[in-house]
Formats: sequence, structure tokens, C-alpha cells
Amino acid sequence: MKPPYSRPLTTEELLAMKDEDIDFSDIPELDENFWQNARVVYPDGTSSVTLRVKNSVLEAFKADGKGYQTRMNAVLEAYVKATKKAG
Repeated sequence: MKPPYSRPLTTEELLAMKDEDIDFSDIPELDENFWQNARVVYPDGTSSVTLRVKNSVLEAFKADGKGYQTRMNAVLEAYVKATKKAG
């Protein structure tokens, strides 16, 4: 089956689409069995900590602009996930 688009759509193109133009045929219906096995998953919270990092590391994250602490957390989270799978 040929994909309907030759490239991924941009955010603007997706926002411009009407609901009736979206093809949901490859998404299964959520039946009663799905809801019986569903569970609520709450997002992991965050904690404020004092952490010593090298100036070069901090400046590298800050150089990418706003949200550097979130990006630093994402790197640490990826490390934790990767080491849990490896160990």
C-alpha cells in the first residue's frame, strides 16, 4: 500500500487539515477490552536539587537557549534508562 504522502507533513500542514480528511483506518477502535486493561499512569515528578557540574557543561546547555535545565534532565533520564536496560 502506497503511503498517502511522499514526505512528513509540517505542523502548519497538519493544523490546516480538516478532521474528515484524516485517515484513521490503521488505528484500531478502543474496545471494552482495552478499557478493562487500561491503567492511569502519572508522570514522574521533579525535585529541585543542588548539583555541581563543570562550567563547560553548563555553558554548552545554556548556549542552546531557554529550557537548558529540561534538556539536562532529559540527558540524565536517557542515561538512567540506557543503563537500566544494559544492567
